[in-house]
Amino acid sequence: MIPYVTDSSDNPQITIPANLLPADGRFGSGPSKVRPENVEALAAAADHFLGTSHRQKTVKSVVGSLREGLRDLFSLPDGYEVMLGNGGTTCFWDAATFCLIEKKSQHLSFGEFSSKFATAASDAPHLDDPEVIASDVGTHPTSIARDDVDLYALTHNETSTGVMMEITRPTGAGSAAKGGGLVAVDGTSAAAGLPVDPEQFDVYYFAPQKCFGSDGGLWAALVSLSAQERIASIKASGRWVPASLDLTIALDNSKLDQTYNTPALATLFMFENQARWFNDNGGMKFSTGRCERSAEILYAWADNSDFATPFVQREVDRSRVVATIDFADSINAATVAAVLRANGIVDTEPYRKLGRNQLRVAMFPAIDPDDVAALCACINYVVGASAD
Repeated sequence: MIPYVTDSSDNPQITIPANLLPADGRFGSGPSKVRPENVEALAAAADHFLGTSHRQKTVKSVVGSLREGLRDLFSLPDGYEVMLGNGGTTCFWDAATFCLIEKKSQHLSFGEFSSKFATAASDAPHLDDPEVIASDVGTHPTSIARDDVDLYALTHNETSTGVMMEITRPTGAGSAAKGGGLVAVDGTSAAAGLPVDPEQFDVYYFAPQKCFGSDGGLWAALVSLSAQERIASIKASGRWVPASLDLTIALDNSKLDQTYNTPALATLFMFENQARWFNDNGGMKFSTGRCERSAEILYAWADNSDFATPFVQREVDRSRVVATIDFADSINAATVAAVLRANGIVDTEPYRKLGRNQLRVAMFPAIDPDDVAALCACINYVVGASAD
């Protein structure tokens, strides 16, 4: 049995053989692995890109290329726009309470992050209390069409628990264009890692520090014509909106290939570079395919292990971008993670608030499936060596 870890000095002194180690030991769920090629491209462009005006052609051309790349990657229908803004997904939730929800929203809550938008809507004094449909961690609930709901808030992938859900409009709700509520989807850890049909959403928003292998502090949103009309109608109603959260301002600036206020240029550059990498290699089929292959490797290992098992019981709900793997009580997963870290394999620790004896492993597109296979071999070695 591996002893309970309270300090690094308590960890077993285990050296994993070099031939077992992955080529890259980064498996964090965000910030995630940044491809070395992306960093090299940024360094090569640094002299004429970093430290330059975001209102000039040099930066605006990158923003324009990013917007076009996302449009192509997600196969957006005519009329959809790509919006950008500063602040990350948390900031976008606040913007949505001002600019996307007219009166009442419905939220699916099945983990730490899917619950946060519900909290933001509940705290907004100008909105009716939202309907929150919750389920136990390791599962996800289902939306229910309501006449009084004007926005359905879904989460494509719950990063804290490793649960994914298929994105479909609530049965009976109809499209927003036909009087139904908008469907707004948090795709932060799913975007480009899990397939999604744009016809099933009106807003698909995410940040670039997961599948897009960049840094945080920026949000992107893919918005339908119905969502754009909602943004405009709320603005016209006279509702006060802080300028930094005003999606009419964000949309107007995005159409000019810029953000309302100064963005992190390195983040923009790496975001665009990753989107181009996806598109140059086959688009969404390429990026989701890498995640699917990594997931097949990791879950097959866990299913065949005598000490590990997937936390999410229903196979259809097991995330292809973030896996949570429970360990037997006789194995201390925290110590396994600490030994892996000491050997250069980092960020496999579980989500702290979930409080389970498990590892959490990112399988974003930048992570090579061969490295996932190597990780499994390393875990086996650590557990075996600890038992000797």
